Amino acid sequence: MSSLVPSSAKLITRPQLMPEIEQVLLRAEELGDLARLSVLGHVSDKKGQDFPILKLAIGSTDPKAPVLGIVGGVHGLERIGAQVVVSYMNSLANLMLWDQMTRTALEKIRIFFIPMVNPAGTIHRQRSNANGVDLMRNAPVEADKPYPLLGGHYLSPKLPWYRGPRGGPMELESQFLIQGVEDEIRDSVMPLTIDIHSGFGMQDQLWFPYARTTKPFPHLPVFHAMTEILDRTYPYHFYKIEPQAINYTTHGDLWDLIYDNSLLRNPKTPYLPLCLEMGSWMWIKKNPWQIFMADGPFNPLKKHRERRVLRRHNTLFEFFIKALMSTHSWMDLNEEQLHKHQVRAMERWYQRGPELKR
Repeated sequence: MSSLVPSSAKLITRPQLMPEIEQVLLRAEELGDLARLSVLGHVSDKKGQDFPILKLAIGSTDPKAPVLGIVGGVHGLERIGAQVVVSYMNSLANLMLWDQMTRTALEKIRIFFIPMVNPAGTIHRQRSNANGVDLMRNAPVEADKPYPLLGGHYLSPKLPWYRGPRGGPMELESQFLIQGVEDEIRDSVMPLTIDIHSGFGMQDQLWFPYARTTKPFPHLPVFHAMTEILDRTYPYHFYKIEPQAINYTTHGDLWDLIYDNSLLRNPKTPYLPLCLEMGSWMWIKKNPWQIFMADGPFNPLKKHRERRVLRRHNTLFEFFIKALMSTHSWMDLNEEQLHKHQVRAMERWYQRGPELKR
């Protein structure tokens, strides 16, 4: 549990709540002792309106249990990410009430949800938080050869991708997210998190570390082993899987920081922080006029497309649950197997030519 703020739903005044926050409270009430609700902290907008940042955890309380974390709402314009988190949280909560297989799985693993990291940005339809800071450029992490502006900058909060004041503390939302995640993964034998975004590309993409550099991350062989199982089990899945930095490098990625912190604590324990970047250009192609709206480039504004997106990724989340219940199938690798997966991963992702040599 987070130590920043006491874990108590009584700290929340319900009349001002956003739907995504309200849904977390409703699920916590419905599940009772089957769920653990944490108030990671509170943030305010420029008008003084207060918003809680919530985490709902279910499943094993063993600190060493495998962990799946599902996070959304980091960028305020990308509301669909938070809605995907809430949709799957609701489905899983209902399964827990009647499905014995789900309950058995949750005796072995833990799942936590942080659906809305940036409520002030979301309510005011802006990418940044209330201070104009892009939370995914806010960590003290420096990138290799990032693009100007896009990679993060200290120029002004009036420009997109602002990192915050140089040398200053991270934003409250960033601090709450980092502590909320690290509380769950610190002692886990196999933590996996997925942060859900939108706004890039024609295809849904699964990105893995790093955002700051095109160099391979230390647990690449383990990730490749899991990816091969995903490809074999669902050969027609629609995800493009690749390192995030193949597309662009950025300063200040929060997940780079969380990963490096985990690596320092437990260098032998794999941690896989993934990003699901939903291909929002598909929605614009089908409905071009929405590009002229502030949140149009990032969300499926047509109701039938929104419903399709909300059910689209359930198979992926269920695969992660099964993978965490069966880590022996892909995580317990000997030196020879690690080497083979490293070679295949390098051939698949890191030997493509000039785009990796910026």
